[in-house]
Amino acid sequence: MQAVSEAEDQSDSFKALSLILEAWDEGAEQGIPSELMAYAALYTALMDLVSAFGEEAVANMTRSLDKRVRQGEFTIYGTTQ
Repeated sequence: MQAVSEAEDQSDSFKALSLILEAWDEGAEQGIPSELMAYAALYTALMDLVSAFGEEAVANMTRSLDKRVRQGEFTIYGTTQ
């Protein structure tokens, strides 16, 4: 039963990602710079997480983001500045 639940979670994750990417493409088509789309997406995500889990939990979760960014976890094209 757990395999089914994990598959459903993964399916929902892919659906969610697909919706976000569609919105991103629509923004790009309307001339919205990707940096603004990224900022809006992060802001919206953090607001939603705080609403669901509270400030302290989100602060704890994001505490490791600086290290993960510096380690290249979010670098897509292999470039760093």
